[in-house]
Parts: sequence; structure tokens; C-alpha cells
Amino acid sequence: MRWEYVWVAAAILCILYGLMVLSTASGTGFWLVWIALGGFFLLCAICARLHLWTSLPGVIRMVCLLLIVLCAGLFILVEAQIVRAFRTSPEPGLDCLIVLGAQVRQSGPSTVLRYRLDAACDYLQDNPDTLCVVSGGQGPNEPCSEAEGMRDYLLSRGIEESRILLEPKSGNTKENIEFSKAVLATSLGAASPDSEEVLGLRIGVVTNNFHVFRACAIARKAGFHHVSPVPAGSTLLFLPNNMLREFLGVVKDFLAGNI
Repeated sequence: MRWEYVWVAAAILCILYGLMVLSTASGTGFWLVWIALGGFFLLCAICARLHLWTSLPGVIRMVCLLLIVLCAGLFILVEAQIVRAFRTSPEPGLDCLIVLGAQVRQSGPSTVLRYRLDAACDYLQDNPDTLCVVSGGQGPNEPCSEAEGMRDYLLSRGIEESRILLEPKSGNTKENIEFSKAVLATSLGAASPDSEEVLGLRIGVVTNNFHVFRACAIARKAGFHHVSPVPAGSTLLFLPNNMLREFLGVVKDFLAGNI
């Protein structure tokens, strides 16, 4: 087999996929990771063409292979946990949902966010005593805070405004959870976000299926005693991008002590 052709094909696929992710105007620069992967595979093609790998000392090749195996094993382990969370079902009768934000456009919630909001609507309609916190700040490419856009969407779907609490300042998943704790504390008249009155609530975390594992792990690390995942759907075409991004997110949050 001419491995240089395999590496070139992989590089082309990664670069094209990265450009497709860029075309969605999602507001993040993660598409550059796919371009970088494409560049790495091109480098592999050059090495294969010039037979550089076989010219390396055996010890160096062994160390490189060991690192590749370890990285692959870590990737498989983390992705298995992410996929496992896909299949969880939300518990009925939760005290409150925390709906995590995503991009809001001039036309309304993005596709990713609509999946989350529709899942929240379904749950709230089936559980009329459950409140919800919509959590998300305003990015530079958004017309309003994500929380405001989420509230408006829920209202349009018939959810009563009295059941919706806004958290309009967070910029990432950790802040979603931490700032939502503060909103719940204010709503309950609790002494602090870390009071038993808040942490003892039965919480549902609403986010896309690929994000459920990390989001719930962060919520548990933040002190909530009872966390139930509420998985929303996602777009199959962009699942590879989201799964790779989640792997890196899990590693980052683990190293930062967030999970």
C-alpha cells in the first residue's frame, strides 16, 4: 500500500470538513483544528514519500508508537463515556432544568440551541412543576444574550414566563453551572449558591447529546447532589466535529479541575 496516498486523502477530507464547519458561521474557531489535522496528515504523507519513518532509530519509533497508542486509548475511553451518556433518559419530576446556551442569531436560536430548547419544552410540558434556568451570555456576534433568546423561544412554545429564570452572563459551561447556582439561590432566597437549599435541588442539565457527559460532570463538581442528564439531539453531519471538540473539552476541564 502506498501510505502517502492514504495520508493525502485523509488530509483532503479534514481540510474540506474544516471548511464546511467554517461555512456554518458558528462563531468559534474550532474549524482550524481540522485544518491543522489536514496539515499533520500532509506532513505524514511527505514522511512516507521520503521514507523518513523507517530511517529513524528504533528507540524513537518505539517511543512515538507508544505515545500514539496512549493517546488513542485515552481518546477511545473518553469518547466511550460521551457516547454512553447519549442513551440516558431524564428523570421525571425534577425541581429545575438548567438549559445551557449556544449561539443566537438575528433569526433566532441556532440549530444546536433549538435542539436543546425543544428538549426543554418537551420536559417542561410533561412536568408542569419543574422550573428552568436558561443560561448564556451575549457573544460578539449575537444580537442579545443567549438567555434572552432562549426565553423568547420558550415563551413562543407556550412555556409560562413564571417558570423561566434568566442567567445572562455566562460564557462557557462551567460559568453556565456556577452562575445558574447564583440565580437559583436568589430565586429561593437562599443564603448562598452553595447552601444545601440550592445544592439539594434535583437538577436536570439540558444540552446536546455529545455535551451531556461533560456538562453533568461539571454540575456534580460544582456541588449539586442530584444531577440528571436531559440529552437533546444533534446534527449527524457535524457530530465528528462536536465529538472531537468534546474530547478536548473533557481533557481541558479535567486538567483545570472542573470535573
